[in-house]
Parts: sequence; C-alpha cells; structure tokens
Amino acid sequence: MIPASFDYLRADSVDAALAALAEHGDEAKLLAGGHSLLPLMKLRLATPSVLVDVGRLDDLRYINDAGDYIAIGALTRHRDLEISTLLASAAPLLSHAAGHVGDPQVRHRGTLGGSLAHADPASDLPAVIMAMGGTLLATGPNGSREIASADFFTGFLESALAPDELLTEIRIPKLDAQGWSFQKFNRRAQDWAIVGVATVRANGSTGVALVNMGSTPLLATAVMDAVKSGASAADAAALATEGTEAQSDINASSDYREHLARVLVRRSLEESGLA
Repeated sequence: MIPASFDYLRADSVDAALAALAEHGDEAKLLAGGHSLLPLMKLRLATPSVLVDVGRLDDLRYINDAGDYIAIGALTRHRDLEISTLLASAAPLLSHAAGHVGDPQVRHRGTLGGSLAHADPASDLPAVIMAMGGTLLATGPNGSREIASADFFTGFLESALAPDELLTEIRIPKLDAQGWSFQKFNRRAQDWAIVGVATVRANGSTGVALVNMGSTPLLATAVMDAVKSGASAADAAALATEGTEAQSDINASSDYREHLARVLVRRSLEESGLA
C-alpha cells in the first residue's frame, strides 16, 4: 500500500504552518505523529498533495498549570500525558486513559492534538476530553478561538477546525474530582475500542462520554441527566444507548455494542463512586 505522491514541508513555527495551510488550502494536511493520517494515505482514503510536518514544534509540547485550568500543548505525546505528575493529581482520568492508547510505540509518537483533530469516534481521548468538559484552542490567520469539546466533533473524521486553522492547545478545567473511571472493551490491548466509556464526577455533576457508539464521540446526556436526578448506577446505565448510532462491523454488531455500552457505563459509574 503506497500513498499517492505528495510534497513535504517541515514547519519550524506555528506561523509557518499557518502560512503553508493558507497557501495550499484543502490540498494540505498537517502531520504530527502520523499514526492516523499515514494509514489513510496508504489506503488512498486521504490524498493530500502537501504534507505540512508540525511534529518538531516543541513550543506546542507542554503540560502547564494555568490557574483555573490545565493547559496542554497540542503536540504533547500520549506518553507525556501518561507520566505527568500534574495530570496524575489534577486530571487523573486523562493520565490513566492516555496509558491505554494503542501500544508503547503509538504512545511515544502519537499526540493529543492529532488524536482530537483526526476526530475518530473509536479513539479514546476525544471522549475523555468531552467527559471532562475540555476546551480546544484553534489558531488561524485571524487569531485564536476557543471551541468547546462538545461542539468540536461534527461528523465522522470531521471537526470544527477550519482548513486554515491549527489546533494549538487543549484546556482541561480543574475539577474537584470525587471519582473517575475509564472503561474500554477491545479484542487485543492495542486495538481500537469496540466500546469505551469515560466518566468523571466532580463539582456536583457527572460527565459521561462514549467511544465508538456513533459517527462522533458522544456525551451520554441521558445518563448524565439520570444521575443528576438521583438515579442509581443501574438505572442510569440503562439509558446509555439513547441518542447513539452504534454501527455493525467485523468486530461487533450494533446490538452487541449497545449491550457493551450499558454494561460499561454501569461499571464506570460504580467505579467513579455512584453505587
């Protein structure tokens, strides 16, 4: 499997990357870790004529305490998230989930921003960021804008990023977490999740997001509303499939995915403290 021919540009700054996007428009794609884009190119499902490599922009690789939130550079690798002492204390759900992405090779090369911008509903971290109420910072020729994680994923492999924008930062609100959980069911450790659930209970509310239960990562709003009204974990989990569009594929039928969603949401709620 050989990708179509393309030109390669290495950006040495955010401004250089934005200039390349402005010059080449829809024909350009950003390359960070490459674990999502390159397989699509090999299958000819993506055929950019220009690759803009941003993988060496070290100024987009950080995890900082920004007061009311944790600021994470878009090029921060999964392994950095996994071993961060700041995240372990302030956002343990993200740290834990990052340690379950793919295998060590993927975690040492893949980036948080790349995972989010790729917008794959089967990816773990988009759901985690949604459950935590994260905000994404997009930078373009007209400056930067904040996008709520719940509004970022617009369709299958589609996001709210404009063609001339670069995802530069992810902001995680500091939560007085009472409990959290990340549940994932897959055939092998490095496989995509057949179904996954991220849950965090903090500040009197509960965030629950689903992996691989639709064309985008999804907030389980019916579950969240049920928990808010005082429902038990079992009763809330029974609503896990409301608003979802589980698909059948070689790994699971839609009925099986719906069953897994209910089971994993219940486990997640119980583990996070809703007995």
